[in-house]
Amino acid sequence: VNMNLSNTECIFFVASRLITRLLHCLWQVMKTCKKMGIKTVAVHSDVDASAVHVKMADEAVCVGPAPTNKSYLNMDAIMDAIRKTGSQAVHPGYGFLSENKEFAKRLAAEDVVFIGPDTHAIHAMGDKIESKLLAKAANVNVIPGFDGVVEVSYTVNMVVLATTFCKEGFRLSSQEAASSFGDDRLLIEKFVDNPRHIEIQVLADKHGNALWLNERECSIQRRNQKVVEEAPSTFLDPETRRAMGEQAVQLAKAVQYSSAGTVEFLVDSNKNFYFLEMNTRLQVEHPITECITGLDLVQQMIRVAKGFPLLHKQEDIPINGWAIESRVYAEDPYKSFGLPSIGRLSQYQEPIHLPKVRVDSGIQEGSDISIYYDPMISKLVTYGATRAEALQRMEAALDNYVIRGVTHNIPLLREIITHPRFISGDITTNFLPEEYPEGFKGHQLTSEGRRELVATAAALYVSAQLRSQRFLGNLRVSTTPQEQRQWELCVELEKGSHTVAVSRSGSTFTVEVDGVTVEVSGEWNLASALLPVTINRTPRVLQCLSRDAGGDITLQYLGTQFKVRVLSQLVSTLSAHMPEKVPEDTSSILRSPMPGSVVAVSVKPGDVVAEGQEICVIEAMKMQNSLIAAKAAKVKSVHCKAGETVGEGDLLVQLE
Repeated sequence: VNMNLSNTECIFFVASRLITRLLHCLWQVMKTCKKMGIKTVAVHSDVDASAVHVKMADEAVCVGPAPTNKSYLNMDAIMDAIRKTGSQAVHPGYGFLSENKEFAKRLAAEDVVFIGPDTHAIHAMGDKIESKLLAKAANVNVIPGFDGVVEVSYTVNMVVLATTFCKEGFRLSSQEAASSFGDDRLLIEKFVDNPRHIEIQVLADKHGNALWLNERECSIQRRNQKVVEEAPSTFLDPETRRAMGEQAVQLAKAVQYSSAGTVEFLVDSNKNFYFLEMNTRLQVEHPITECITGLDLVQQMIRVAKGFPLLHKQEDIPINGWAIESRVYAEDPYKSFGLPSIGRLSQYQEPIHLPKVRVDSGIQEGSDISIYYDPMISKLVTYGATRAEALQRMEAALDNYVIRGVTHNIPLLREIITHPRFISGDITTNFLPEEYPEGFKGHQLTSEGRRELVATAAALYVSAQLRSQRFLGNLRVSTTPQEQRQWELCVELEKGSHTVAVSRSGSTFTVEVDGVTVEVSGEWNLASALLPVTINRTPRVLQCLSRDAGGDITLQYLGTQFKVRVLSQLVSTLSAHMPEKVPEDTSSILRSPMPGSVVAVSVKPGDVVAEGQEICVIEAMKMQNSLIAAKAAKVKSVHCKAGETVGEGDLLVQLE
């Protein structure tokens, strides 16, 4: 696209990195700018000096220390960086500055182009209460019974089942809103039972033209945050799609919107749809729209900001194929479907060797996931001619994604995209709590799956034993008798023990497990992060996360990590006499379930607490979590205080 921009002109990109995922946006933005011949500048905090977006940019400026209010949200520092580099435009990424009208005003005052909508649209759609009234005036469907602010904009999409839960939810939501947005008002809406969350991508220019670029299904959520998205939706028919798209454009025109934006709707089981909010920025999930339409949304935003009219008409916008996005987080999915994990990526390998797989990430091997920013690692996108093809590619991509050093949510993502209900398209925003009412437990092994895992672990153990006997391809001891070809082993998995017989022929192992023969073959490259094998003629990709001389092996199988112990028959017999470690009594201690900062401590030594009473509140990545007593008891000691930073597993309070 000829933007009439010379290579000497500079476009400034604010990292606005309140959350790590913004770096994934910058990766795409800078890639598009390079394609358009536009130079870029990156801002960064001191801890991000070696970040990917810094390396990609033509120039980089440090705007302060790690805390966001001292760096990525520090408008003075960012404006100084703009002046210092002579930058002519700003792309705000996904951050809060992307929807900050004061920031846009400051840019306009210095004749710097904001790549996004004008301040009027940002203000109109930024206040959730005001946006509802504007939507209603523009003949956009709004949730029935809406009358405006109830009391104390931050949307609460939940049902209050008891007065206690209402009070706690109100308090925590108010605190989160004040902490994240500086506004503790709450918008209370009528509850829509079993809704779908479906959004419409819009694109508008400064000449009165506006398009809707089809929908994205975003119903798979945890704590009202999206986890898996797809485009198009399995639920919408052409008539409903058109009606939603036309209403989204009506709203965009009503506020004189110009840029890429997203109008979000709740859709009930009868395909009635209601306006939820409009995001006046590029969305995290925009790549799946790019996949099915062929449009580069970042490029379109830059063209609009420069003043060019849209190149396309509504009839030019296609739906070609199907795209799915999985948000890969450094989170523990076994804790409330995902509590943050921190650490350094000791090994990192994206599955971009697979066809039609896109990974937007802002990290690399050696990057740190810290408590300061959102724990998103990447946006993993797969594309196919059909939904089934896109799902199949996502399954393969998740199996081939290597992430070491932090806990991640790939187990949850893989279980979601292979779940029969998800495959059928029968989903709502309640999918996770309905399918996992007791919390996520990982992949549940079938009898066949158990045999596959036991057989693979046995074959891997034997391969390691055989490799240890050789050096440079030769046996270490020349007088060693002929290589062993049969083994009797004991494999322990999930408190069960299996006696297995293993025989080898070349790179193929035949393993008898519980009277059933399993054939496992592969290259058995023990130095590789990936372990591609064929099990009974079915190709699988496992990952060996760890193994030691004692026979303990951790395998990632079908997305979930399983700990396996492989022993010889003699060692297995002797190990039965070893004492077992007594587990810690967790009812008398309260440990931090995640890294974060202590917001409040509600008790002191000597206090008597009731079961379920709040002990303290921990905040991490915009979320406040109330930690409660597991039993009625007297407080023995308190090991934290408000304002302190704690790590996962740190002792907070001890009860008698």
